[in-house]
Amino acid sequence: MDNRAGEMDVFLRVVDSGSFSEAARQLRMTPSTVSKLISRIETRLGVRLLERSTRRLSLTAEGQIYYDRSQTLLADLAEIERDLSNGATSPGGTVRVTASVGFGMVAVEPLLPAFWQAYPDIVVDLSLSDEIIDLYLDRTDIAFRVGALSSSALTARRLGTAPRKFVAAPAYLARHGTPRSLHDLAGHRCLGLNFRRSVPLWAGYADSCPLLANNGETVRRMALAGMGLARMGEFHIREDLRTGALVEILQNDSAGDSEDIHMLFLGTDRMPHRVRAFIDFMAPRLKAFLEGGPLTP
Repeated sequence: MDNRAGEMDVFLRVVDSGSFSEAARQLRMTPSTVSKLISRIETRLGVRLLERSTRRLSLTAEGQIYYDRSQTLLADLAEIERDLSNGATSPGGTVRVTASVGFGMVAVEPLLPAFWQAYPDIVVDLSLSDEIIDLYLDRTDIAFRVGALSSSALTARRLGTAPRKFVAAPAYLARHGTPRSLHDLAGHRCLGLNFRRSVPLWAGYADSCPLLANNGETVRRMALAGMGLARMGEFHIREDLRTGALVEILQNDSAGDSEDIHMLFLGTDRMPHRVRAFIDFMAPRLKAFLEGGPLTP
């Protein structure tokens, strides 16, 4: 009989306990049986999962992936059985989500209170970063991505398009003047980004870039403080433009400049209820927001 879930459980015990003998003791098996079972998994997969020495065990790169995915799969299995045995009508558990700093703060976080009203038993493990993470290796369920997508096996749901605008604080423009084109940027202070997917926008135009930040929110705050010019996604500065805290400039140079925003997740087959609930709640609301509407819980 195929008992891969049981094999995964044994493998996790070996890694967590640090030895075949301790895992065998916990599982009431013999160390020889545990060792043979791990070898059988490695033979079936065609890769080595553990590096063995007389002093300790260590995971190979493939072993780390197998460990992480096994943890997730067994946790999902336990949750399914728990929900069914308890007759649960509302999904529970943890949804691991990542988003860029700006989109997470402006769009995702404000919707969380209403989400918890609908699903009080779901824990949202939210990480904000403008760096691209690997959903598999970081055991993340959902990622909100701004910009072009690389090809992958992930499922992508397009939420909308974010126009990018050049902006500055009125105080900055009063001191330094308002540029009419990118060719007027000589002498201006321009705020930029340093993460890998960013494009060196100001290269060849600006003489001074006093800030290179790893997230858009820091750039926004420095722009609000009058420290320089910035290029930001419209969703990130919508309220600042409405109140006049920031002013749009260089409209002709930003025409047609936009980035798509997607929600990425690990497929649709047998998706945990908690993940499906989060996707179905967030997607239509964020889509409406990116179309220019308010964030409506």
